[in-house]
Amino acid sequence: MTLHADALAALEHWVAPSPEQERLRRRYVDHLLAHPDGLTRGCRPDHLTASTLVLDAGHDAVLLTLHAKARRWFQLGGHCEPGDTTLAGAALREALEESGVPGLELDPVPVQLSEHAVPFCGPHGDVHHLDVRFVAVAPPGRGPAVSEESIDVRWWPVDALPDPEADLVELVALARARLRPQSSSSLGGGSRRAADDQPIR
Repeated sequence: MTLHADALAALEHWVAPSPEQERLRRRYVDHLLAHPDGLTRGCRPDHLTASTLVLDAGHDAVLLTLHAKARRWFQLGGHCEPGDTTLAGAALREALEESGVPGLELDPVPVQLSEHAVPFCGPHGDVHHLDVRFVAVAPPGRGPAVSEESIDVRWWPVDALPDPEADLVELVALARARLRPQSSSSLGGGSRRAADDQPIR
C-alpha cells in the first residue's frame, strides 16, 4: 500500500470526535481523491502533513518544540517524506527526529485534524497544511534533545501550556481522553508535574 492509499483509508474510516472535525475529515478525503500528490510539499496550495503530540508516562505533561521559523510552541511534526509508507509512520518519524526521545509509543489512529495557513512553507507564498495529528507516550526518564529545526524542546504541564490556543488545548484534551482507558496498561506509569507555569525539564 502506498502512503497516499494508507492516508486515504485512514481518513475514510476515522470517526471524528465533533462536527467540525467531521467537516475537516471530508475536506481531507476530498483533497486526497483530487490530488494523487496530496501529501507532498509540491502540492499547492494545500498538502497533508503529520504530527504527534507526545505525552509523558503519566499523561500530565506534553513535549513541545519552539519552532525556529514560526517562533511558537507546537507539537512535533512536519512534512511527509518519500520513504514514508504510512501516515502514522510519518508522524512517528517526525516525533523521533524532533524530540530525540527513543521508544515513543504511538497510537496509530489520528486524534485531531487541523487546517492552517503557513506563510513560511517554501518560496511560493502561503500554503495550507492539512495536519493529521496523532498521540504518543514517552518512556519514563527520557529527556528530549533539540534538533536543527527547533530553538528549544521542553516538557510543559498540560494545564500550563506556553501558547494555549484553542487548537492546541483541544489536541491535548483529545489526546488525554484517547489514552485514558489505557491508563492501567503499558502506556501508563508515573507522572511528572511542575508548579505554576514553568516547563518540566
